[in-house]
Amino acid sequence: MASRPAPRTMTVLGSRKVTPNMLRLTLGGQGMVDYPPGQKGGYVKLMLLPQSEGGRPVVRTYTIRDQRHRELDIDFALHGDADHQAGPATRWALAARPGDAIEVGGPGPAKPLPAGFQHYLVAGDMAALPAIAANLEALPGDATGFVALEIQDANDRQALALPPGMQVRWLVNPAPGSRPDLLETALRDYGWPAGSVYAWAACEFSAMRRLRSYLRQEQGLGSERLYLSSYWKSGLTEDAHKVVKREDAEAAPL
Repeated sequence: MASRPAPRTMTVLGSRKVTPNMLRLTLGGQGMVDYPPGQKGGYVKLMLLPQSEGGRPVVRTYTIRDQRHRELDIDFALHGDADHQAGPATRWALAARPGDAIEVGGPGPAKPLPAGFQHYLVAGDMAALPAIAANLEALPGDATGFVALEIQDANDRQALALPPGMQVRWLVNPAPGSRPDLLETALRDYGWPAGSVYAWAACEFSAMRRLRSYLRQEQGLGSERLYLSSYWKSGLTEDAHKVVKREDAEAAPL
């Protein structure tokens, strides 16, 4: 097994609001020398300070929204937790200024929409929007399907580059994590398309479980036709979410 590459020290090059609840940081600097190309839609591990009690940095996982020569764009959904307290990655991103340095692990592989299907169903919330946007941009021009996106505010809609045959429905929920039914209901309302279908969904844990019940149990999609992941769980840190996610995966029916 190949060893993981050592984290790279990257520098904050810029910061801007994409929408009211989405912040984009651009990272670059010497840490991007010899960085592998074509990582858009993959992920990185941000090594955040202050360190944990064990002396290790707090690690958070984020999608590479875009990649250019010696630059990466990372988008941060500004939703906080159930008490409206931002997590360590969001706090760092909000305070980050050009010239600040951070250790970055990865990159990890993207989970793209595979070619060869007649119809695509895509669902996700703002945590998954960077990955979804990157995936949609990579689709062939004749792709058809439906995209359900949960956002906090109507102004969080983004201009997406996607084939004309892909329909988008924006679902506004000011309290992320409070409506696990939204994405499932949107897919049900759209209806089940004829022909070969591939479904891709990533969102909050409880919403993911409802989508799994619909897509896997009811519609019978196996792993060759379905990518499904929970990116976070309301009220839990990323480390605690990983434990719940692993336990759920072990107990979930195939």
